[in-house]
Amino acid sequence: MQFVDSDTFTADRPWGALDITDIDGASVRLHWTDQPYIWHINDGPEVFVVLDGAVDMHFRVDGEEYVEPLRPGRICLAEPGDEHVAHPAPEARILVIERKGSV
Repeated sequence: MQFVDSDTFTADRPWGALDITDIDGASVRLHWTDQPYIWHINDGPEVFVVLDGAVDMHFRVDGEEYVEPLRPGRICLAEPGDEHVAHPAPEARILVIERKGSV
């Protein structure tokens, strides 16, 4: 068995990750960051759960940008084709579940 204290996890760089496990081709990773990611579109679904801190999830619909604040316990599902970027406010620990090797 493995136990992880997410509230104390840090990484040596923004979006550094601790690989928790792979489940049937999906990766489960704990990320720490104090910097935004990059605008991207996943090739499969992505489940994004803020465990500690806060994240402003920026996303585009028909070219128009929106922002949804995410706090601990709030879950975001990005479907394939959803253009998005996460901005920590000011830092966050995030559980991400997505297809292994996805962007």
